[in-house]
Amino acid sequence: MRILLSNDDGYFSPGLQALACELAKVADITVVAPERDRSGASNSLTLDRPLQLRRAASGFYYVNGTPTDCVHLAVTGMLDMVPDMVISGINHGANMGDDTVYSGTVAAATEGFLLGVPSLAVSLVGRSPTQFETAAILAREMVERVQREPFGQPVLLNMNVPDLPYAELQGTRITRLGKRHRAEPVIRDTNPRGEQIFWIGPVGEAADAGDGTDFHAVAQGFVSITPLQIDLTHVAQIGGVQRWLEQ
Repeated sequence: MRILLSNDDGYFSPGLQALACELAKVADITVVAPERDRSGASNSLTLDRPLQLRRAASGFYYVNGTPTDCVHLAVTGMLDMVPDMVISGINHGANMGDDTVYSGTVAAATEGFLLGVPSLAVSLVGRSPTQFETAAILAREMVERVQREPFGQPVLLNMNVPDLPYAELQGTRITRLGKRHRAEPVIRDTNPRGEQIFWIGPVGEAADAGDGTDFHAVAQGFVSITPLQIDLTHVAQIGGVQRWLEQ
């Protein structure tokens, strides 16, 4: 099995290294990741300048672009064959609920999905998570499941793993995305030149975190797996908007 690995924390990330080490046990892997941390890059492509592909001493390839750039470049130009899976991670922190809109980790997997490849985003939940081995083992188990029972069509899965030793996990739940409250305000500051600057504020706390959501599953010690789709159409509002336009 051939797997393309990427992330949004950069090619030097310990989460990516743990993932590559574990998956190399069961598959041929190629790593193409950003040259620096691109967290929050979402599904952005670099169109205003050329991209450069370099290889690190570790054997990992890195690109001076976004996570989406990395997967797009690899699948459409670098690799001789289309990979059997695209896996993105292991992210330092959660990608649940509204986070998925901004997440570079999810974006890398999404690009694989859009290119027709079954894709998985893997995140380890916590402010300073440490149990990367746990998340890597779970990713390997997902790969082994795909080997035994291949998907009939491309799928995009978002997996969030509690920051616990593997033996302490409560199991796995298939979930829906929860929702967060509105984000905190930007943080005003002044740089050494006396100029006003702004830092993006923290994300909001979970608002919809009831049973069945990714938030709830992880809080209970379960691994959360959420199938994602790309269609942003708000189907329930089509009729209302049509009537509004006809008034």
